[in-house]
Amino acid sequence: MERADEERPLLQLQTPQDATSEYTSDGSVDINKQPALKNSTGNWKACILILGVEFCDCMALFAISKNLVTYLTTVLHESKVTAAGNVSAWVGASFLTPLFGAFIADTYWGRYWTIVAFLLVYVIAMLVLTASASLPVFSTSSSHGDVHRAVVYLGLYLAVIASGGVRPCTSTFGADQFDINDPVELVKKGSFFNWYYFMVSTSSLLSGTVIVWLQDNVGWAVSYVILTVLMFFCFSAFVTGSRVYRFKKMSGSPLTSLSQVVVAAVRKSHLDLPDDSTLLYEPTSPPSASDASHKIKYTNQFRFLDKAAIVLAPSDNGFKVPVNSWSLCTVTQVEELKILLGMFPTWASFVIFYANTGQAGSTLIEQGMFMDNRVGSFTIPPASLSIVSVFSVLVLVPMYETVLVPLARRFTGKDKGFSKKQRIGIGQALSMLTMVVAALLERRRLAIAEASGLTNQNVPVPMSILWQVPIYLVQGAAEVFGSIGAVEFFYDNAPESMKSLCAALRQLAIASGSYFTSFMLGIVAVATTRGGAPGWIPDNLNEGHLDYFFWLMATLGLLNLVLFVRYSMR
Repeated sequence: MERADEERPLLQLQTPQDATSEYTSDGSVDINKQPALKNSTGNWKACILILGVEFCDCMALFAISKNLVTYLTTVLHESKVTAAGNVSAWVGASFLTPLFGAFIADTYWGRYWTIVAFLLVYVIAMLVLTASASLPVFSTSSSHGDVHRAVVYLGLYLAVIASGGVRPCTSTFGADQFDINDPVELVKKGSFFNWYYFMVSTSSLLSGTVIVWLQDNVGWAVSYVILTVLMFFCFSAFVTGSRVYRFKKMSGSPLTSLSQVVVAAVRKSHLDLPDDSTLLYEPTSPPSASDASHKIKYTNQFRFLDKAAIVLAPSDNGFKVPVNSWSLCTVTQVEELKILLGMFPTWASFVIFYANTGQAGSTLIEQGMFMDNRVGSFTIPPASLSIVSVFSVLVLVPMYETVLVPLARRFTGKDKGFSKKQRIGIGQALSMLTMVVAALLERRRLAIAEASGLTNQNVPVPMSILWQVPIYLVQGAAEVFGSIGAVEFFYDNAPESMKSLCAALRQLAIASGSYFTSFMLGIVAVATTRGGAPGWIPDNLNEGHLDYFFWLMATLGLLNLVLFVRYSMR
């Protein structure tokens, strides 16, 4: 596992610089495109502002999403079916737009200017939503219903577009603030990803409690005004701090480069590869030191792609044939595509991971609806219990940094305590354990239902909903290891020209996990309801077997873990 987690080898063609050098040694520059000074740029003074952007982005997006179905049904008076469909479409769009934002950042604007541009769109989106919730014309006249609905959806989808531009850039731009050639800053970069997820969890907690409470008890306009002011302040602070950021050079369109490798390899499929890999095409005189530092050494995997870098003999007339990027690619280009192909198994493993952790938003809530949710004089909504996993993350991230990493460092000898693959593997195991605990709890709940004579009654059983707390605690631990490990993995292993695009792959994994859950639920419903049987997950869970579904997901999680470990040890 350690071997699989080693850093991708880079050709160190630039002059090595000491860790105490005045300038960074990774080719980063400042806002004026001058070599970045270590003491006045980057590090935590820049990351604080970037983490603030992530906090505000998540606050706005979570505040909208967590109560959106309520807004559509009570304010726009949509039916439950229509509202559910519109919410699903909106959530699906929120997972797809980061791919577009990442492409813009890696190809045209860079991460900094992409964040600036889409933060401005965010401010406009929140102004539109504030207007839709506060202007008297929308609240007093039914004749403006269609206009009101159009304004609301304009604001909603502007927010999705804005978040799609900001989200894939904050984690990568934050990691750019640390010099990977400086051992001290390299350790700090690992801590950045922990605190990045800490800010995501904090914003989720505040938006799901304070903002949602304001929406339900004070008014939608007040909550949107708060978010608008917060987003405007975030935009101003981020732009004001532009002089402390470090910037990485853009390398052109990553998708074009990948396409060129495929086309060139297919064109030369009839050629034989040379025995000596040094004969493959790689310019020896790069235009800058930063380009040199991003060159990638040759590897012997996916060798068919190496044909894209075969140099053809000069033409018969003795003149040198001009280099065509669609016929001849560099070794670095080929290796970039190899890196993405090599990342795919790990990405695929996160589909099952997020399918399991995503049960907190569906089947675990349904389980809680059939348990006693009274605690003294309070009544706990089943959906609100997921806040336990948020608290778990908020507590475990500082513990991971201050206790677990130093302790693990003694045994592993690694500066970060765990390798990336080890951290992800622990997260995969914990996500599987989440389903095991849920299955055992459901088995106990069904036993109580049968003993109480409630099997045929669509009512909660006399079992406290607080028994679900261990499930959410384990889920929080799974996110600390798995989700944060995913953020770090997709950044560290991504080619330099595709950092934002690879960061968006995590969002795609979350979406894929959600769709996989829907697929599995559909399969289970069809397979278990034949012949008039109630099935595993009927409307009355007391006569079903939700525990079987949890065991099924746990089994998939175990298989996923075994495959992940096997792949990591290759």
